[in-house]
Amino acid sequence: MDQQGECNGNSQAADASAQARQKRRIAQLEAKLEALESGRAAKERQSNYFMAQGRAIRRVVTLFDNVEDLVTENDRRYEDDDEDTSVDADYSPSDSQDRLQIGYVCLTNTLPWFHKRGAEIAYDDYLQLLKMLRLGADGARGDDTSKLKSLVAEWVNREFKPDPPVDPDDKHTRGFTNDACGKLLCPAELDWNDPLVKAGIRDRSDGHIVTDLSFPAYLYDKYTACPDDLEEGLFKGRILIQAYKAVFTSPSSAKDVEGDGDGADIIENNRRTRRSSSGVKVKKHVAQIINMKKVTPRSIAYIACQVRFALSSVTSWRSVDGDFDYIQFWRTIVDFFEKAPGREARRRTDKLLEWWTRKVFGRNHREDISNAAKANMSVNALTRQRARRDDAAFDSP
Repeated sequence: MDQQGECNGNSQAADASAQARQKRRIAQLEAKLEALESGRAAKERQSNYFMAQGRAIRRVVTLFDNVEDLVTENDRRYEDDDEDTSVDADYSPSDSQDRLQIGYVCLTNTLPWFHKRGAEIAYDDYLQLLKMLRLGADGARGDDTSKLKSLVAEWVNREFKPDPPVDPDDKHTRGFTNDACGKLLCPAELDWNDPLVKAGIRDRSDGHIVTDLSFPAYLYDKYTACPDDLEEGLFKGRILIQAYKAVFTSPSSAKDVEGDGDGADIIENNRRTRRSSSGVKVKKHVAQIINMKKVTPRSIAYIACQVRFALSSVTSWRSVDGDFDYIQFWRTIVDFFEKAPGREARRRTDKLLEWWTRKVFGRNHREDISNAAKANMSVNALTRQRARRDDAAFDSP
């Protein structure tokens, strides 16, 4: 081979080697890109999961507090337990601190993975987790507000038949300027049918200023309170129950709020209809998604705030509406259930919650049966009797 041919051969080999290196480099870059895209997709899936989980927080945990506040209070209590408490033996947590601590318990019951996950991940990832939970929580509250805006108008029009009817799309004509909405928003201790009361509330005159210190009429059965027993019928208002069912079980279930839970069990019906006749999976409702089988104090407080906002003329969500403070209103309702003043008051609130659970979920109480009660039921009793007979027969001569 002459010198020219040898040079051509070396040149071709060099070109082939360069092409091979380029192909390897491209393959490496493609692998890195695929890994980055895979990691980005995994992070996006994780963020979407956290947002979806966060949708329960405003509804059943806390309407206004941040998750960070709940965690901080729980950490503070554990730190106090580790220290010598004899220095201040008379110390007791404030109502606000108790409310936050119960909120943390509700949070970990609703999101069982939260405590362990929060302790394991890096701080930056933890902040991102909290951000996604907050976005999901506020998004769910906004969706419920939008849903109830039209539904509440529909229910008010059907029940009270106002003329003109409440506009489902416009809130400016609601509130105390609207006779039907005003009747439902009227403080329980006042009579909306009295022209002087109606005028006083609209003028915000002394003695008729509406604040969170008054329970609105819509919270009461038949929208009327007994002055001598303000607890009678409280939290049994029809529109309150309709709104609760619309949010937690489905808007269609809100059509049936009569009776006392004697109908078919809603949870069981959902199990049976989880798949339609065509085999397509039926969409789960909120209570199923968060595994909620009982009505809770904080979920009632949440719906009470949502209904109050839907009846008002305020167009965007806020914590204060004139003289009415939604934060304090929510806390008042939560404390009514969670801080009952005595044994009899606790018994009445427990009974009220049982009534609510029957109203919303039906009469399925299988999971509430104690082990002692199960042991005395005939199936288990028979098992023990048969075992005793066999033992007696074996021991006899």
